[in-house]
Amino acid sequence: MTAPRPVEALGEELSRLAELHGVATAYSPSPDRAVPASPGAVVAVLAALGVDASTPRAVRAALAARQQELAERLLPPTVVGRHGSIPAALDTLPEGTRLHIETEQGETRTDTGQLPPGVHHLTATAPDGRSAEAQLVIAPDRLPTPAGRSYGLMVQVYSLLSRHSWGMGDLGDLSELTAWAGRALGAGFVQVNPLHAAVPGAPTDPSPYRPSSRRFPDPVYLRVEDVPEYAYVEEREQVRGLLERAARLRESVLEKGALIDRDAVWELKREALELVRQVPLGPGRRAAYVDFLAREGQALEDHATWSALAEVHGSDWHRWPTGLRDPRSPETARARAELMDRVDFHSRLAWLTDTQLTAAQRAAREAGMPLGVVHDLAVGVHPDGADAWAQQDHFASGMSVGAPPDAFNSLGQDWGLPPWRPDRLAESGYAPYRRLLRALFRYAGALRIDHVMGLFRLWWVPQGGPPTEGTYVRYDAEAMLAILALEASRAGSVVIGEDLGTVEPGVREELQERGVLGTSVLWFERDWDGDGRPLAPEKWRADCLATATTHDLPPTAARLTGEHVELRDRLGLLTRPVEEERVESATDVGEWLALLARLGLYEPATGGGRPASEEEAEIHAVHRFLLRTPARMIGVWLPDTIGDRRPQNLPGTWDQYPNWRLPIADAEGRPVTLEELAASPRLHALVDVLRVGLEAGVETGSGEGAGTGPEGAGTGPGGDAEGGP
Repeated sequence: MTAPRPVEALGEELSRLAELHGVATAYSPSPDRAVPASPGAVVAVLAALGVDASTPRAVRAALAARQQELAERLLPPTVVGRHGSIPAALDTLPEGTRLHIETEQGETRTDTGQLPPGVHHLTATAPDGRSAEAQLVIAPDRLPTPAGRSYGLMVQVYSLLSRHSWGMGDLGDLSELTAWAGRALGAGFVQVNPLHAAVPGAPTDPSPYRPSSRRFPDPVYLRVEDVPEYAYVEEREQVRGLLERAARLRESVLEKGALIDRDAVWELKREALELVRQVPLGPGRRAAYVDFLAREGQALEDHATWSALAEVHGSDWHRWPTGLRDPRSPETARARAELMDRVDFHSRLAWLTDTQLTAAQRAAREAGMPLGVVHDLAVGVHPDGADAWAQQDHFASGMSVGAPPDAFNSLGQDWGLPPWRPDRLAESGYAPYRRLLRALFRYAGALRIDHVMGLFRLWWVPQGGPPTEGTYVRYDAEAMLAILALEASRAGSVVIGEDLGTVEPGVREELQERGVLGTSVLWFERDWDGDGRPLAPEKWRADCLATATTHDLPPTAARLTGEHVELRDRLGLLTRPVEEERVESATDVGEWLALLARLGLYEPATGGGRPASEEEAEIHAVHRFLLRTPARMIGVWLPDTIGDRRPQNLPGTWDQYPNWRLPIADAEGRPVTLEELAASPRLHALVDVLRVGLEAGVETGSGEGAGTGPEGAGTGPGGDAEGGP
């Protein structure tokens, strides 16, 4: 598809200026339709990039300055190349230009031949005396890919309580789950929700897709009893009191129908961790903590400083005293010194959480999982949180990420997340992005990237305006993918891109070429270029994680019975008569069940055997179908294994539905513990379907690049169909 023509309403000069800064002047909600961008949105986005386009005179001046800058520039701020080849940006240098390269490994080079992978420092000096410096990123051609096919469990960690949880699932539960799933079930991975640090508040935003920091994990997931110093706390009476309160909190969720109360859990754990911190670290533990502080450096100091200041001034740094809004101000330095004890407390929490995350991945690998824990990278951060405060220079002020109007959402979406500035990322050699990936890959066998299309472009919405008044801003996808390949290869980790919804032409192909797996959800896999009917398994793509559902979609049992329609009707979320929705849902499910029957994948219930009901038989057939596809990874939504009906998140709701606060439950809505899950006949019956299929080498197709939904199906961060965080 050709790119939309510049919009005449913007004016030729403004359109050219926007193009030179990667700002779109139109977007395509479908392949055959181009919609012009709002001139006001284009001007506002340019202003957020430091470009004045407020008047025709300003536009002309900015255009001339940009053209002159590009004409005189020897090198872009970041040069990208693949291992074993010469970066394309160097081909345009004047003949006779001298190169000086200081490699990441400490070598000095004068040419780019066979440079090792890494981020190097490049200086170019032209014959006319001009010189330029740049970061030189040399990356492998492809990311690591799974060695073989495997299936795994997908779970929201907070929702999985054990008999030892303090009111919500924790990292001890995750370690237990991975060890059991690997050893007893033969699972190859466990995929979890983002475990990024949340913004503290009352109440705390429960969405894991609107974190305070993506770089550091959330200490609310700590298993307090697994901290070595816990055993030596002297205030045993206080500890007993905390354990009694934790037991009551756990029982309220598991036995009395209460929702998961993250704030109550954190209050208990914070009190316990304050006691644990009073126990001196032994020499080995002290050395490990010091190493962590040195490794994380300024980023950790900023995160811990923000956390300490938030205890005093609240979690919205925009409301702090003026001097404290700048992380590099003298006032912030003085406050850090005054709050050094609290800064150390929050630094230690980050270390303890990092340690337990590493232990969870180690438990998974020791249990025989080829991948282990698959972590989730949210698309952005909360505007009031630690990252937005510490990295202000890299975020676009006054902008929010969202999605344009499309066939599923005529009003568009505003996710409330500030976007990174592509120009500042390039000027820094993509330092924040590199460090973020490196931190996550340390304990991830694989990484799911939410809204992976954001590596190419993001829809920017000026704050205060509707999502319709936004426009796309392009990122240097070559650089973003190169750094992703570099850091993933260093860690030996696989990357899965959540590429559902609106995907511009060529993006899926480029991701596949670099080794990024896609995401394919059964109900969206139809022959969109043909008759629109369910896509035969041999036509699915191989390079993907294939699933029946996700955290933002109805559990499979609710989809099969149509209960998801009734839920949305009760909450007033339908835009059409409920009868129309019921008919459409039943037709959709009926077409899929008919295909499953034609393929011989449906085995009817046999009374006392397994499957024990028609519903279970249909869920088994759905997963047999996933096995029949060539997908490298097959994900099983853990609540599906016991018939849970409730989605963890219902897009389009806020307080009408308890998003991100539900424990895993059985078909009757009774919360189920990890121990009960491990003993569930229904779970083991479904797992047997997967294990037998994989061990028997189920015949699969060799699908290449099959689509995942129609162009124009919008998604939100953390969203796999419609809606945002």
